Amino acid sequence: MGCQRPDRYRTASDRPTIDRVTTLEHPAAPADLPRAPAPARRTVPDLGPNWATSVMGTSIVATAAAGLPVQVPGQRVFADVVWVLAGLALLAVGGVTAGSWLRHPARARAHLDSPVMAHSYGAPPMALLAFGAATLAVGGDLVGARAALGADVVLWVVGTVLGLVGAVVVPFWVFTRHQVPDDGASGGWLVPVVPPMVSAATGAALVPHAAAGQLRLTLLACCYAMFGLSLLASVVVITLLWGRLARHGVGAAAAVPTLWIVLGPLGQSITATNNLGTQAALALPAPYAAAFRALGLVYGLPVWGFAVLWAAIAAAVTVRTARVHLPFSLTWWSFTFPVGTVVTGTSALAVRTGLDLLTVAAVVFFGVLVGAWATVAVRTAAGVRTGALLR
Repeated sequence: MGCQRPDRYRTASDRPTIDRVTTLEHPAAPADLPRAPAPARRTVPDLGPNWATSVMGTSIVATAAAGLPVQVPGQRVFADVVWVLAGLALLAVGGVTAGSWLRHPARARAHLDSPVMAHSYGAPPMALLAFGAATLAVGGDLVGARAALGADVVLWVVGTVLGLVGAVVVPFWVFTRHQVPDDGASGGWLVPVVPPMVSAATGAALVPHAAAGQLRLTLLACCYAMFGLSLLASVVVITLLWGRLARHGVGAAAAVPTLWIVLGPLGQSITATNNLGTQAALALPAPYAAAFRALGLVYGLPVWGFAVLWAAIAAAVTVRTARVHLPFSLTWWSFTFPVGTVVTGTSALAVRTGLDLLTVAAVVFFGVLVGAWATVAVRTAAGVRTGALLR
């Protein structure tokens, strides 16, 4: 979800050559002299891992719509339509990304060497996890419950493995390879450490389908372990980001949307504790099952308060920047998935407590999510059609 300012020329072969025959000293090239071949046109765009944020942002809209505590006529149909769009986005982004790796492997690997783009490698695992969760929650209406469950299991396993690998590799690369300035901390640093939290939140729905005994208990325990892994890493990054904002200011306008990424681990952790707590009794004996169920509220309500605080700060900074200039880029997808996790977390708290305030808040956040998603999706489609986002 971060943006990268690519080097003008990555390799020596990318530098334009000067045809000495056609300089001012020799205005016309003789016919018998060979001309340099024209550079080959790329048939496959060189997409970075940040394109997966479009799948994440679209999938979370479908999941949030299905889990909202207030349901109105047509809402389920809307969720089905958005799920189909998320599937098409996953196929398109996945196909083009695979082609990019096959056609331009050096350029694809170079993303990991970028201090900005490297963090976006957390986005593809979350795209798989988010679409898998949406498939289980919504896709069964169109493909059947059994097929939806099977797809979610496969996507969850693959997304979880990739997410855990990225949570190790990307920080290792940052610690050992990158040169990071003092004011380099950004919301994008959260992207590679959040996937395990998404696995925890979405894995809860698979607990009832796991075989009773060791398999079910292992799944629940791993989800809680991934919750802790991601939570503590996120706290470290959020602290660094707060310090950078206080000492160095907001920074470049193009990076302002990444401030919203902070809502991702906050909202997703609330969702995870409540979803896992609901399933804890299926695998844990008393009193541990009751304790983990209570954790949903004991942890969720205070963190929800901080999420609202951060949303207000991020909104104020975004409005202030937009009044001057807020350039469109793929970082705008940061307005979608993180807000969507707040919707799912707020909905879980509303269902658990029966509190009308939380129900209203979930609906308000959902309205913001849909508005942001529609805006960013239209702008992204326009950028793809004109080729502006593919350059």
